[in-house]
Amino acid sequence: MMRAFRNSVKYAAPLFALLMLVFLVTSVDWNTFFSGNQSVGEINGREIDARAYENAVQQAMSQQQGRALGLEDVARVRDEVWQQFVESEILRAEYERRGLTVSTEELAEAIKNVPPQELADVPEFQTNGKFDLAKYQRWLQSTAAQPYLPAFEARYREEILRSKLLRQVTADLYLSDAALWRRFRDENERVKIRLAAIVPRTVVPDSAVPVSAQEIEAYYKAHPEEFERPRTAYLSYVALSRLPDASDTAAALARANQIRQEILGGAPFAEVARRESADTVSAKEGGDLGEWTRGSFDPAFEEWAFKAPVNAISPPVLTSFGYHIIQVTSRQGDKAKGRHILIPIEPAGEHRDRLDARADSLEELAAERLDPAALDTVARALNLRIGKSNPVQEGTRVQLGAIVVPDAGVWAFRAQEGEISPIIETEYAYYLFRLDSLQPKGVPPLAQIRDAVAHTVREQKKWEKARELAAQLKKRVAEGTPLARAADAMGLPNRELGPFTRISPPLPNPMLVGAAFGLEPGAVSDVLDTKDGLYMLQVLERTKADSAEFVKKLDELRPQAVRLARQDRARNYLTALRDAARIEDRRVMRTEAQLQAEADAQAEAQRALGGS
Repeated sequence: MMRAFRNSVKYAAPLFALLMLVFLVTSVDWNTFFSGNQSVGEINGREIDARAYENAVQQAMSQQQGRALGLEDVARVRDEVWQQFVESEILRAEYERRGLTVSTEELAEAIKNVPPQELADVPEFQTNGKFDLAKYQRWLQSTAAQPYLPAFEARYREEILRSKLLRQVTADLYLSDAALWRRFRDENERVKIRLAAIVPRTVVPDSAVPVSAQEIEAYYKAHPEEFERPRTAYLSYVALSRLPDASDTAAALARANQIRQEILGGAPFAEVARRESADTVSAKEGGDLGEWTRGSFDPAFEEWAFKAPVNAISPPVLTSFGYHIIQVTSRQGDKAKGRHILIPIEPAGEHRDRLDARADSLEELAAERLDPAALDTVARALNLRIGKSNPVQEGTRVQLGAIVVPDAGVWAFRAQEGEISPIIETEYAYYLFRLDSLQPKGVPPLAQIRDAVAHTVREQKKWEKARELAAQLKKRVAEGTPLARAADAMGLPNRELGPFTRISPPLPNPMLVGAAFGLEPGAVSDVLDTKDGLYMLQVLERTKADSAEFVKKLDELRPQAVRLARQDRARNYLTALRDAARIEDRRVMRTEAQLQAEADAQAEAQRALGGS
């Protein structure tokens, strides 16, 4: 037994992901886990047991390559696992409805002759660098393979069932010559047009559409459904900068010069790159960047790379990423091959020590406190400004200016009002957030969203003005003025587009594409009123698809078109199954109940401590 285990260990790494996938999608014992008690949701009337879901989540998290997971990462994993449960149950029900099964012989044949892709690069299964099916089949008969066979069977049973289902769904698919011609025409017919655009937000200035307080109030009362908001968090925060200073730049430059001297002294470039470079991707290859074309990298990097002697070791070259030691190994025209070592500019030495000390104070004085005043305390102690984020809607991320802060948007909807977050670390700063208030889902009071309502009213009035402009443009064209001249006279943007095909149009709306291919050359469309704006277009030229070329290629077009059509039908079928499913996701309610229980327990503990 132990020897078999030791023999199987060498296969564990490539197979672990396979076993994980099988666990998530196929190995749930539905009879055990679809119970009506501790559930996280319901799919087509069947309960999802919380234990099954949480076990799958933990398994998925263990696959995150050993890296620390933030709140957003955890939320993403949990959502992915939930979707896998949903898909698995929907497909299980469909297999059952259609009476689809997999025989023992089908399973054995698949496992024997269709090896898992995860094993393709395992050296034990290769001969002369290529996968050897005979070696794989011998391994299947060995004791080392036995622990994996149940998982193989589960995975292949699911794949065979899915394949049978999709074959049934697409079996009657047939494409006539007329359908193939339409596809060929869409891919090959081309038009060139002139397009005049009347986009309300750009052609009508705000000053042309004043909005009164009465209009705002009337619109708000008449259209409350337009202003319904998801739960919204209002946050305060402090930020402790992690940006490097002049001393860090000097330290990085000194380190880069030291590394260059080491290489000039005889140290192998590749060895030093693997040890020192912050570019982890190229560092694994000894700093090798492969071949690149001029314009691919930072201008300062390329200025040296395309001027310096081949094989020379550069002095430290400063880019937005830090200092680079570069060696170009070959160069021809606008292409070069080479390698580099990246030394980033980041807090170091005394500056890093001071920053770490301030970060410790940030954590000790305020992080994860229930007392809202703790944020004010730490701001005074560290001389930090308390800022306000924009309102954060549930499911979105916190954005401070141009900086998107991870995890804070997830934390906010799990916290109590007044609670302070753990330290959230980004490339630029350490952050602490305080949940000032949490507004429930619904329509906020007008006072809170007056600007948003005013914007909506103003946009509607801009559309009215834009339609007046479109009517004027149409009148000028009807009187004989060419579209380009009429648009220019009215100061409306217009330009030529194309030639383009139906399947790759440079147009924002299918209505415009339809008009472009529905008009004869020289014809001008009516005003096209789309959700993006108002447009008029003129077809300048058209190149029709070559019917003789179609007949010549028909035999090769048919199998390709049928394959794509089957893929489309299968995708649409699975989407329809999902849309028709009755799915109740109770994970948020369960999490909120758990958090409330934890908060109540913590508050009770604090009261007990206060009374003792």
